[in-house]
Amino acid sequence: MTSHAQLPEPTARIVAVQDDLVTLAPLDDAPLIKNEVVYIIPHGPERDGKPREYLKAEVLRVRGSTAEAQVFESTAGVRVGDRVIQSGEMLSVALGPGLLSTVFDGLQNPLADIAAEYGFFLPRGVLTNALDQNRKWAFEPKVKSRDPVRAGDTLGTVPEGRFEHKIMVPFSLTGNWTVERVREGAFTINEVVATLRNERGETRDLTMVQHWPVRRAIPEKLVRSGQCERLYPNEPLITTLRLIDTFFPIARGGMGCIPGPFGAGKTVLQSLISRFSAVNIVIVVACGERAGEVVETITEFPQQPDPSGHGTLMDRTVIICNTSSMPVAAREASIYTGITLGEYYRQMGYDVLLIADSTSRWAQAMRETSGRLEEIPGEEAFPAYLDSAIKGVYERAGVLRTATGETGSLTMIGTVSPAGGNFEEPVTQSTLGTVKTFLGLSSERAYKRFYPAVDPLLSWSRYHTQLAAWYDKNIGPDWVPRVEEMIDLLKKGDEINRMMQVTGEEGVSTEDFVLQQKALFLDMVYLQQDAFDDVDVSAPLARQQETFDLVYKIARTGFAFDGKDAVRRFFTEQTSLFRNLNYAADGSQDRRDLLEKICENVRSAPRHVPA
Repeated sequence: MTSHAQLPEPTARIVAVQDDLVTLAPLDDAPLIKNEVVYIIPHGPERDGKPREYLKAEVLRVRGSTAEAQVFESTAGVRVGDRVIQSGEMLSVALGPGLLSTVFDGLQNPLADIAAEYGFFLPRGVLTNALDQNRKWAFEPKVKSRDPVRAGDTLGTVPEGRFEHKIMVPFSLTGNWTVERVREGAFTINEVVATLRNERGETRDLTMVQHWPVRRAIPEKLVRSGQCERLYPNEPLITTLRLIDTFFPIARGGMGCIPGPFGAGKTVLQSLISRFSAVNIVIVVACGERAGEVVETITEFPQQPDPSGHGTLMDRTVIICNTSSMPVAAREASIYTGITLGEYYRQMGYDVLLIADSTSRWAQAMRETSGRLEEIPGEEAFPAYLDSAIKGVYERAGVLRTATGETGSLTMIGTVSPAGGNFEEPVTQSTLGTVKTFLGLSSERAYKRFYPAVDPLLSWSRYHTQLAAWYDKNIGPDWVPRVEEMIDLLKKGDEINRMMQVTGEEGVSTEDFVLQQKALFLDMVYLQQDAFDDVDVSAPLARQQETFDLVYKIARTGFAFDGKDAVRRFFTEQTSLFRNLNYAADGSQDRRDLLEKICENVRSAPRHVPA
């Protein structure tokens, strides 16, 4: 727990209270600063001569000699005249070893530590340390005395599970410095591991932990000073989900969104993406979702083995948990907390995936705060700056090359929960104008037990062209054109299917019926995946390519069936064979037998004779 002695004396007081918004006035001439963190001390009994509660708040707006602050906890009992401590710091997170395998709330309070001391009903106003203050870490220096260093340079490393956690010169440090002294051994995060000196003779003692304001991107200053470089995302994020990797790819370091109505499978989809994607670190931000879904993630991840073969999923995961039953104000901060942690590990050269569920709840928290501030509302009472706020969040994703030449990435996928599945509402529309991959979930497909319930006629990816060079090199120059051809087949099949709903099968020609059956076949055997089968749940890219080649060959074949019943029989049998093929392990005899049977059926099927 954080020591009360670390906080200064009160310098302001409460002059008005409105729900979780309070108005502050300085006691003396202490300036009130926007985005500064303050602590409210409610009237009440003390413990050991100290207040029992310190309510954390953030200054949102300064007007003349007063300021309005958003309180991150319940303001019950807060009244005019209560004292306020100004921290002099922005809303920040602690960056250091010990972040992985931890469940935090939206303000980086470790929930397990609080529960261990206070029980499962978390009290308000408790001061906590985000990282373990007593654990010792084996620090191995990577610099020596007299080495020049700047912000972001690596001082040394400590092992954090299977990862090498880099202890970096604080990102806030300016100018050129020289290492005066560096230590080696086992230390707590607050012990000095290095001392730096600048050209003016000033010294700075460094520990293994640093703090960074969550609303400011970590690499901004480093990019401007030339210490790291933003790169154009040019590789796909392999998720092992056929529908995403083949038809609607997301770039590594890119951004995508998964909007969908209640019950369409957002939680299952994002869980599998976080489990099987080719990344090093996963950060899950549960932003305002139901507690049951979060509990499922918290209990499953420590039990499930990491597909990479190293430990469990939780060993490489950080969970930011701010559910619908937790303070709304902290919900708005939770996404920024998760992104800052992602940027930190990206700066070490790791590939990071951030899943935000859901940005709709985050936007609703902004709407509540904006309403209390009496700001001019935009569409559906969301703040007028909603669009720029969403862009500001997603644009912190990207690929960076550090000064040491290592490349790290932060990929962000946000889920959106539009009321009634209405994709025209402001949050969805602002998100669509920002991201480059849109995976639109359909309640109709979910009711049919399709998984993933991503509608291929609604979804799109703007990364095909951007990633074309990678596909040409690693798969083949005809990959993207063939994928686009199959998307056109799905559209034509849907048009014929709509016509058949009006006229019946008799109203379409046999050739059109074949097209409709090909599109249905593609949908059933390639776009669908069994999340509960040990083999089909994850399809590596090589396996996807082999299956797609077979499906594409059948879709391109000019069959000449004798009537629609023959068409239906052929594609029904092929669908059954392909589903069994998806369940067959690579290299197994079952898979070889199924491949042989599929190819034999295609060879023996009647075809049009070329003129």
